Amino acid sequence: MNTLLKKYTALVAKLLLPLGPLGVLAAAALDAAFYGLPVDAVVVAFVIARPSRFVLYPLMASIGSALGSLVIYAIGRKGEELLLEKRISPQRLERIRDRFQRQEFFAVMIPAMLPPPTPFKLFLLSAGVFRMKVRDFLLAVFCGRMVRFLLIGALIRYFGPEIAEMAKRMFHEHRWLTLTALLALIGLVIYLWRRPAKELAEEIEK
Repeated sequence: MNTLLKKYTALVAKLLLPLGPLGVLAAAALDAAFYGLPVDAVVVAFVIARPSRFVLYPLMASIGSALGSLVIYAIGRKGEELLLEKRISPQRLERIRDRFQRQEFFAVMIPAMLPPPTPFKLFLLSAGVFRMKVRDFLLAVFCGRMVRFLLIGALIRYFGPEIAEMAKRMFHEHRWLTLTALLALIGLVIYLWRRPAKELAEEIEK
């Protein structure tokens, strides 16, 4: 199975590499709208080929993923809660509804950051069902994917392709520990970003 996946990934990368950054965008858009393209592996292949563009490729992949996600969002918006009721239990539906009511941005952004088997498309569908604003939806998907793909790109750029496989194995073997550390890092970044903004607002009001 792993050999087949590697061959498939190599084929996809071979077909997309001549397209440059647009190839990454197209792969991410198709993967988000439908299914089947190993976008992480595509980003890895592109960064290995052109390490100096380790920021550009994650950026294009994040834009593509956000745009492609609009397909699932539109399906959810049109089908409303009936779509979710067919796929998940009433208890899980209530939990997702509560999460969107309290923190809809992070309800999309955090799943967008996480690798499979996170049910990312379920949250895209839920965003449409619960009528999340398109602007906020696109930004949440973009931010989550950017964190994920930029981390992959930076790891490949500075530590080589072996580090990506190690990180993937660590996530599967120590999922909650890795997720906790990642969320703590994100929380720190948000805190450091919001604090100067808050101080500036207080200064203006004086």
